[in-house]
Amino acid sequence: MRKLKAIIFDVDGTLAATEETHRQAFNEAFKEFDIPFQWSVSEYIRLLSISGGKERIYKFLKSQNFDISGKENLREYTLRLHQRKSEIYREKLIAGHIGLRNGVERLIKEARQKGIIMAIATCTSTENVEVLLKNALGGAALSYFDTLVSCDLVADKKPSPAVYQYALANLGLKPENCVVIEDTSNGNLAALAAGMKSVITTHPLTVDEDFTGASLVIDQLGEPDEHFTVLSGNALGANYIDVDLLEKIILSDHSAHGRVDLGEADFAVAVN
Repeated sequence: MRKLKAIIFDVDGTLAATEETHRQAFNEAFKEFDIPFQWSVSEYIRLLSISGGKERIYKFLKSQNFDISGKENLREYTLRLHQRKSEIYREKLIAGHIGLRNGVERLIKEARQKGIIMAIATCTSTENVEVLLKNALGGAALSYFDTLVSCDLVADKKPSPAVYQYALANLGLKPENCVVIEDTSNGNLAALAAGMKSVITTHPLTVDEDFTGASLVIDQLGEPDEHFTVLSGNALGANYIDVDLLEKIILSDHSAHGRVDLGEADFAVAVN
């Protein structure tokens, strides 16, 4: 009997390479709102340390002492701006048919065939996830996942473990029976704080982040004929992520994995 019961996926940057599309959508929304800023790639990489689009906008505008002329408070303004940004992002998903990252569709199919539960835990909105999955995997894609926990349900953003704790509660599973697949240091910290092992699939926007404690850090999930590159950790002789490797990771003690105490920090800006 397998000890691995569930795979919990992040979305942006993990299931699909969406971060550049998000950046473009932020900039287009700024232009529509006559905001005199455009986020460069390098600046956006820095801003990714702030989990959640609303939080990212709010903290950035506040740091710039942005004047909204007293028409509304900055939080209300941020909500309107973010709503428009999300609409632009979804329009781009539909028009551009952004595909899943290498190895993702194969792993999802294998997990379904082998009876491994799948879940999603993300800082993006439920609607964004639905549009992405529908366009990448078809109309039935949401049914592949037993639970979807998004920022619509959980206010505290990663590195708070709240989104993963919520997913575990919905699944009725213990953390030692689940593996998280993530792409950011905040996601890694959130998974570890929830007591789960993590596999990190980096990309150009996150490759230089600190992934201490992750069981395995790789550049992609890989395919049988297109192997991943190991950046840290032990791949246990494997060349691509499959259910058997995740089972071995669950059973192994090779990582620096463990619960991370994040203390009493306030992770959420009250703009939800």
